[in-house]
Amino acid sequence: MNDTGFIHPYIPNSVPAVRQEMLREIGLTDVEEILAEIPANLRVPGLLSLPEPLLSEYDLRRHVQSLLDRNVSSAECLNFLGGGCWSHFVPALCDEITARGEFLTAYSGSNYSDLGKHQARFEYNSLMAELLDYDVVVEPGYDWGTAAGFALRMAARLTGRREVLVPENMGAERRSIIAELCEPEYVAGHIAITEVACDRANGRLDLADLASKSSAATAAVYFENPGYLGQLEPGAAEICRLARDAGAVSIAGVDPISLGVVAPPGSYRADIAVGDLQPLGIHMAAGTGLSGFMAFRDEEPYLAECPFAIYTILETTVAGEHTFGELLSGRTSYGVRDQAPDWVGTQTGLWAICAGVYLASLGPQGMREVGETIVRRAHYAARRLAELPGVSLPLGDGFFKEFPVCFDDTGKSVAEVNEALLARGIFGGRNLSVGYPQLGQSALYCVTEVHTRGDIDRLVDTLAEVLS
Repeated sequence: MNDTGFIHPYIPNSVPAVRQEMLREIGLTDVEEILAEIPANLRVPGLLSLPEPLLSEYDLRRHVQSLLDRNVSSAECLNFLGGGCWSHFVPALCDEITARGEFLTAYSGSNYSDLGKHQARFEYNSLMAELLDYDVVVEPGYDWGTAAGFALRMAARLTGRREVLVPENMGAERRSIIAELCEPEYVAGHIAITEVACDRANGRLDLADLASKSSAATAAVYFENPGYLGQLEPGAAEICRLARDAGAVSIAGVDPISLGVVAPPGSYRADIAVGDLQPLGIHMAAGTGLSGFMAFRDEEPYLAECPFAIYTILETTVAGEHTFGELLSGRTSYGVRDQAPDWVGTQTGLWAICAGVYLASLGPQGMREVGETIVRRAHYAARRLAELPGVSLPLGDGFFKEFPVCFDDTGKSVAEVNEALLARGIFGGRNLSVGYPQLGQSALYCVTEVHTRGDIDRLVDTLAEVLS
């Protein structure tokens, strides 16, 4: 506080004289005049009851740290949680490159402030296209669910149809995002979502049920390989064929870190692939660090209906000269606003650069090695767990890195098991007993390249103690 009034250290243009100058420039005398168009019933009268601001950077840092310290993180506990955000190794190079100022702070990467972002995104697109076996990779969105939802909306526009088929054992959070993007039934022109049954013995999509539900109304068939419960889909090519025969678009949701050992979606002719970049060098961060990718073949109808930015190499006005830039930017809502095929908000371009660094660092052989390591360690963990009295694997062993573990015959609930594990410094598997009652008292365990044999043996030994 000084003679000119209160100046907040963290809010730009809080100097009273500067605020008044800006108001005079637009012909107003008070900020309230800007807000006058908001109806009174939508505004909170008076001021919110908030504590006084912390004006010292040191005090603010201590306060935020005290809030964070209430959490127990995977840095302190051995973590076997997954279900959409996973423990994977992050090479130091990923942090080093994405922390560079020209990437971290250059928001849009447009031609006035590119600083190498366009080329970095082009390199990411090229690496992901090779991994997925497609031609086109777009700027990523918020997460896997967002990418899947927009892909389904694309399919509805491409086919002119208003129903999509999805697996019944999809994760609840991803399912809710898709439902939100496909619009609720009370909205005109909504996209109806129909669930396809999954085999109770292995969690895979029931092809007979898929065939019976495919019709002239089906815009898309969405499936996951691996699925939310970890199962791989050996019938992926057949799923795509059934979709194609019905005149629908096939959309495969994939875990990119599996693609060193699992067939890429382009190879079994999925029309669109989606998933999350988080396994590719991105830290888990209290639910953030997610980034939904989308890819498809270089076909004009797909390009026209894709709402996301696409970075590529373009010719300049100088013969023989090329540059990096955005492809067909006029198709996006940034370019033509409400005339775009769909709306799109802020995207997660920084994570695209991070994933590109990860892929460039590992290369094809490295991706194969990390995939093989995950499979070996996850299956070792499953075998050891299944040896415990009363513990079983309800969906068998056809998985990549995640698998349900059932405690029905132990006399203990998942909640009891996880509470006891947490007291011993271990995050147990994600509780499936509410969302998947057919699996009984089961938890979804995740094992990746970061879990050593000692980590797995510790889990098994601790569980044996908990269940005894």
